[in-house]
Amino acid sequence: MNEVIIIFGGCIMGLFDKIKQGLQKTKESFAERIGSIIKSFQKVDEDFFEQLEETLILSDIGAATASDICDKLRGELKKLKEVEVDKVIICLKNIIAEMILGENEIELSTKPTVIMVIGVNGAGKTTSIGKLAANYKSGGKKVMVVAADTFRAAAIEQLSTWTKRAGVDIIKHAEGSDPAAVVFDGCKAAVARGIDVLIIDTAGRLHNKKHLMDELKKMARIVSKELPESKLETLLVLDSTTGQNAVSQARLFNETSDVTGIILTKLDGTAKGGIIISIKNELNIPVKFVGVGEKLDDLEPFSAESFVEALFEGVNLMPMTEDKNEKSYNSDK
Repeated sequence: MNEVIIIFGGCIMGLFDKIKQGLQKTKESFAERIGSIIKSFQKVDEDFFEQLEETLILSDIGAATASDICDKLRGELKKLKEVEVDKVIICLKNIIAEMILGENEIELSTKPTVIMVIGVNGAGKTTSIGKLAANYKSGGKKVMVVAADTFRAAAIEQLSTWTKRAGVDIIKHAEGSDPAAVVFDGCKAAVARGIDVLIIDTAGRLHNKKHLMDELKKMARIVSKELPESKLETLLVLDSTTGQNAVSQARLFNETSDVTGIILTKLDGTAKGGIIISIKNELNIPVKFVGVGEKLDDLEPFSAESFVEALFEGVNLMPMTEDKNEKSYNSDK
């Protein structure tokens, strides 16, 4: 695990203050619970691991992932001659880091790169698309949005408002039009206008609505046919305030769609950010963007490093002992 420890050198973390601020409620809840465990135990035994697993579950990390973390921590601590408090925290941090590292970035390796955005209504899909467009536009990319949600009343109008704020082009048809036809026109326009990033909005849907899921597949086929050299990302928008329900939703969508990443919204308003860990560990779907506020620039590329640092920020490393200089646990190894 040494190569993972290196990423927490400290100098890189100042770049991610906005994400840390968005994780405030999550990290306060997590740090308080983990700190309580550290203070209560002076020996790393099965009681310690039972309490730790329960604490992780209460932090919305999920039962299966909490069990995996504890099993890996047991293995790491057995390698140590002396189990010091800070080593327990470092091992725990790096175990979580290993779980969520990898494929967190969208590589804009093709022109255009296509991003299809899916999810249920109410998760923040339209606002996320507007923020995503603004994010890439501010980075110097030529962005266009396709309004393929032609079913929901006012969806096209709302998306038009967001694209206007972001200063990007939009391809749209009349309400009730065939979404596949809008996607087709969007692909053609992307080539003609030299677009770097093509973002496709889709109607909110549930995983069990077969005709709507078939519609997503049809739109993906059109993209593949019209833009055969383009990379296609399918991002699922999830509301982080729903906790483990969001994980279940991701699991069900992943069974019917080729989900390549997650946009996790409303992270600033919840203490349930631990779902990021279980989504990646249990489903192998990386979180690629997090919503940390309501402003246009409040959608941030997800950083595994800053997430783990924020999660453990404020954890009290000193156990509750009579000797204030005591800094290590007894261990039943």
